[in-house]
Amino acid sequence: MKKKPKILIVRSRYNNTLELYESAYNELDKRKIQNVESTFVNGAFEIPVSIARNINKFDAFVAIGIIIKGETPNFNLISQAITDGIMQLSILHKKPIGNAILTCLNSVQAEERRHKGKEAVEAVLDVLNPDADRKLTKKEVKKLNEFNSLIKEDNPEKILKMVRKAKK
Repeated sequence: MKKKPKILIVRSRYNNTLELYESAYNELDKRKIQNVESTFVNGAFEIPVSIARNINKFDAFVAIGIIIKGETPNFNLISQAITDGIMQLSILHKKPIGNAILTCLNSVQAEERRHKGKEAVEAVLDVLNPDADRKLTKKEVKKLNEFNSLIKEDNPEKILKMVRKAKK
């Protein structure tokens, strides 16, 4: 990462999200990401709105919440609306939003997935800096440069030939 990213964690108060939050925050701390702020919303349904309000103030977001299925179809509607909202914001504004909003049938499932905050942070950091943990060999750099030059030439036959050769 060329600059230190500014990240907002948006956390639902509803259901116990403390362990999810801690797993996310600990991962950010481990990676020495210090420009982190947190905010609460009442429930997971409000998370996309809170992100939308802050979209121009931060480089990335981590959404933390737990939705536990009840006896009504509300669970499916709420879960889908939240996922759609987060995805639309991410694509429209070209900013990563790590999704640690758990959709579970019961609290036991939520407890088993308490590490998902960490995974959401890993996903965000990977989007911000996709090559951070990967060093290319000289051979890989050469192949990548060849491939990029073929793309610039706009030569589909050569590109397909190179891809087929790489698969062997």
